[in-house]
Amino acid sequence: QVQLVESGGGLVQPGGSLRLSCVASGRSLDHYAIGWFRQAPGKEREGVACMGLSDGKIDYADSVKGRFTISRNNAKNTAYLQMNSLKPEDAALYYCAATTGWNYGLDTDDYDYWGQGTQVTVSS
Repeated sequence: QVQLVESGGGLVQPGGSLRLSCVASGRSLDHYAIGWFRQAPGKEREGVACMGLSDGKIDYADSVKGRFTISRNNAKNTAYLQMNSLKPEDAALYYCAATTGWNYGLDTDDYDYWGQGTQVTVSS
C-alpha cells in the first residue's frame, strides 16, 4: 500500500501558475505509475496527466497540453504537476493517483490509490 498527499493548490489569477505536489508514503514512489486528475463541481473526474515508472510514457489531456507538465522525483517520493497559463476552466479539486499496473492512462479505473485532493481556484 501507498498513501498519497497532495498539496500546492490555491487561488491564482487567469494566466498564472501553480505547482502541485504529491508526496507518497508507505512505499517507494518508484514502484508506481502516477496520474493527476481533477474534478469540478457537478462534473465527472477528468484525467489530466500521467507518467510511468520511468519518464518513458507521459500522456496529457488535450485540454492541458502545452500548459501542464508532469514530473517526479523518486528520491523525494514526490510527483509534481506544473500548471501554467491557468484558465478559469482549470479550477477543480486536483487528485494524485498511483498504480503498479502496466496498463494505465487517463482513466480513473486504471488507478488503485488516491490522495485526498487539493483545491485549485482560478479567478480574477
